[in-house]
Amino acid sequence: MTRWYTEKKHEHYYKQAKQTGYRARSAFKLLQINNKFKIIKKDDVVIDLGAAPGGWSQVAKKIVAENGTVVGIDLSSIKAIEGIIFLRGDMAQEESITRLRQVIADKEVDVIISDMSPNISGNYSVDQARSVFLCEQALKTANILLKKNGNFICKIFEGEDLKDLLEKIKSMFITVKQFNPPASRKTSSEVYIIAKSFIKN
Repeated sequence: MTRWYTEKKHEHYYKQAKQTGYRARSAFKLLQINNKFKIIKKDDVVIDLGAAPGGWSQVAKKIVAENGTVVGIDLSSIKAIEGIIFLRGDMAQEESITRLRQVIADKEVDVIISDMSPNISGNYSVDQARSVFLCEQALKTANILLKKNGNFICKIFEGEDLKDLLEKIKSMFITVKQFNPPASRKTSSEVYIIAKSFIKN
């Protein structure tokens, strides 16, 4: 019964994404996160890390509206969406941060969101360590580009490294929470770290 329900729910969000024009069912995760925590607001400047295929960027753009800015970056190329800037790049490379800086120019970054996920190897400890690495890259980007009191979201797989990473994030933000959006599969080990009010050094 539980598996049936989980698969049914997965199908529900997949169909809903198709009906509403979102590129991925993960768009509903960001909608649910934002409804609960108010991370992104109208007119914000948002950087979306690991943006392909563009579902989170679509949600962010809808929230920030016409006067807001959304820049998405990913290793994969992303099909253009009106009003959103997409870059191709690796967040482990300094060059990607330089290019993001060039694109946002003199604007302050209000929010950095990351749904980056490693290529799944099937070895959970390896995949979990890779997800921590991606979160650390997102955090490094936030440390460089995010404005004081800015907000941050990143996805991580649960595991022994999670506690240490949470402590690190708590030293950088006023409020830090963990959240599993209803749109996540019940069987998934992913968790979203929601951090508000960046303490800019």
